[in-house]
Amino acid sequence: MTPVAHRVVSRVQETADTWTLELESLDVRVRPRAGQFDMLYAFGVGEVPISTSGDHEGDGPLTHTIRAVGAVTRALCGLDAGAVVGVRGPFGTEWPLAQTAGGDLVIVAGGIGLAPLRPAVRHALARRDDYGSVSVLVGARTPQDLLFVSELEGWRARLDAEVDVTVDAAATGWHGRVGLVTTLIPGAVIDPANASALVCGPEVMMTFVVRALVDRGVPLDRIWVSMERNMRCAVGHCGHCQLGPTLICRDGAVFPAAAMTRLMEVREL
Repeated sequence: MTPVAHRVVSRVQETADTWTLELESLDVRVRPRAGQFDMLYAFGVGEVPISTSGDHEGDGPLTHTIRAVGAVTRALCGLDAGAVVGVRGPFGTEWPLAQTAGGDLVIVAGGIGLAPLRPAVRHALARRDDYGSVSVLVGARTPQDLLFVSELEGWRARLDAEVDVTVDAAATGWHGRVGLVTTLIPGAVIDPANASALVCGPEVMMTFVVRALVDRGVPLDRIWVSMERNMRCAVGHCGHCQLGPTLICRDGAVFPAAAMTRLMEVREL
C-alpha cells in the first residue's frame, strides 16, 4: 500500500492529450501482468489507476500510457525524464492469455483502450504458434487519436496476423476505413466457434462490440472486457468504483463479458 518511488526514464507523446511514461524502480521492482493496473502517485497532487501498457515479462521498464483529463493525469503527463513518481501495485485481474491459447484470438480496442490491450497483442504476436488466427481490430475517433502509430504499422505489416483500423471521422488525406469498430467484426478472419475475444474501450463501445461478437458466433463465455470506473483505493474499501454488486478495483478490471454486459446496459448505473 506504500508507493514505491520510480524515476521517469522516458516520456513519449502519443496524441494531443496522451503520453506514455517509462519508469524504473528506485527500490522494490514489481512486474504487473497483462491487464493489471497500478496506482500512480504524482507527489503533492494525488494518485490515479493506470493500466500497464508495456511488456509484462522481461526486464524492461514499467510502462503506462496516460491521457491528461484531470489534475493528477495532467501532472503525470507533464513530468520530464528524471522526475520521480510513486507506484502502488500491481492490482487486479489479468487478460486470460493462457486460457485463450490454442484457438483463434480477436482483440478489439477503442481509443485509449488499446493501451491496456497492447501487452496482450505483443504476447500473442511473440507467441504466434500458440494461437490460430490473430485479429487485432482498432477504432479511434480520428486518425490523430490513434495510439502507438509506428508500432501499429509494424503489426499491420506482418503476414501472420490481421490488423484492421477504423476511425469515426477523418479529414481529407486519410485513406483508411471510416466507421465504428463494430463494423470490422463481421470481416474478421476467425472461426467464431473456436475463438476468444479481448475487448477494451468506452463502456458503450464494449457493449456493442460484445453484441457483435456474439452475433458473429463467438461464445459469450469466451469474451473478456476491461472496465474503467472511478477507482481510488484499489483494494475495494472506498466504494467509488462500484458497479452494481461489483467493485471494479477488487474484482477486475478484467472480467468475463457475461458478468458485465447486463450491468453496462443499465443507464446511469
